Amino acid sequence: MRRCFQLAEQGRGIVSPNPLVGCVLTLGERIIGEGYHHEYGSHHAEVNAVNSVQDPSLLSQATAYVNLEPCAHHGKTPPCADMLIKHQVQRVVISNRDPFDEVDGKGIERLKAAGIQVTVGVLEDEGLWLNRDFFTHHTKQRPFIQLKWAQTSDGFFDKSRLTNELGSTWITAPSTRKLVHAMRGDADAILVGIKTVLIDNPELTVRDVAGKNPLRVVIDLNNAIAEGHRILNDEAPTLIINGSKSITQGSNEWLQVSPNQVFEDLMNALHERKVQRLMVEGGAFTIQRFLMNELWDEAMVLEGNKTFGAGMKAPSIPQKAAQVYMYGQDRIYQYRRS
Repeated sequence: MRRCFQLAEQGRGIVSPNPLVGCVLTLGERIIGEGYHHEYGSHHAEVNAVNSVQDPSLLSQATAYVNLEPCAHHGKTPPCADMLIKHQVQRVVISNRDPFDEVDGKGIERLKAAGIQVTVGVLEDEGLWLNRDFFTHHTKQRPFIQLKWAQTSDGFFDKSRLTNELGSTWITAPSTRKLVHAMRGDADAILVGIKTVLIDNPELTVRDVAGKNPLRVVIDLNNAIAEGHRILNDEAPTLIINGSKSITQGSNEWLQVSPNQVFEDLMNALHERKVQRLMVEGGAFTIQRFLMNELWDEAMVLEGNKTFGAGMKAPSIPQKAAQVYMYGQDRIYQYRRS
């Protein structure tokens, strides 16, 4: 099953909104085939694994390991459960049941009805974390929310600024910035508040590594974004959450929300757009609002060696243990809400 997880990870940042899935076919102690879901709309992991088997006659004696319940519906591809039944595999071992309404146990039932032995729940917690975006989307009707910020070693998010002082202040090393761009590439959408746009004028695209540009989201209730801000360029689509208008201009969309339920309307809008992972990158006030509303699942805190001595304090996550590791000369704190 861990090999299934390894295979599935190769689709991260590519297959969304589909889940990450790997499949391994064994005969006794020997692996005879394996595959994973390569990209959205293409063959599923089970099909790729079966197609990799050199001698198809062995499939009737084989065990299929797959981290997510084989599908039982016609989507962009035929049902994988039917394909496994067709090849008369002896046993199917599954990590997680699929929460998607059109599957949700139906694949397991179909396999059992065909006389195939089915085992469910192997490394279940690891499988849930692997597909945390997919499970959050279908069970909570919102994206998996990853908070990210950089802070100095003395706990500051930004330096003390002069009146109207603009521009970014780098805290972490260049190698860590590449990590941030890789995180952006894994996300379906990246969100910042209006102050970050006005002060830093960010582009919020993936540049230092290979990867797709996420949907850019800005909370701008008073429509302060002006023409010329890089967030409105054509490098990626942008969704501006505001309090007065709903219009579309090119790749940019303004969506009116109620000032009294900004986060509820935002979550609904992202769910409708099949955004399964939202990366909240700034600023400190916006991140703190997500924390206060308990709208987060993971926080990645990147701590550089710099000290400011004074300035804007970084957000804090009280009473949560973090996994801490070094990334070059910077320290990274990873928090999980549950």
